[in-house]
Amino acid sequence: MAESRFLVVRNDEEQYSIWSADRELPPGWQEAGFAGSREECLAHIDTVWTDMRPRSVREPAS
Repeated sequence: MAESRFLVVRNDEEQYSIWSADRELPPGWQEAGFAGSREECLAHIDTVWTDMRPRSVREPAS
């Protein structure tokens, strides 16, 4: 049985998730440039997503 392939995805608030590579992305999410097994994708997210707060909370209001 082949291992499932996943994509790392990110929304406009710079929040990360994984998504099955064989499914269309939901509205508001884009590929974040990494694909692999579920475990590889989760490890990648652990490396790049260092501040869990949404972008709108991290950035000062204009």
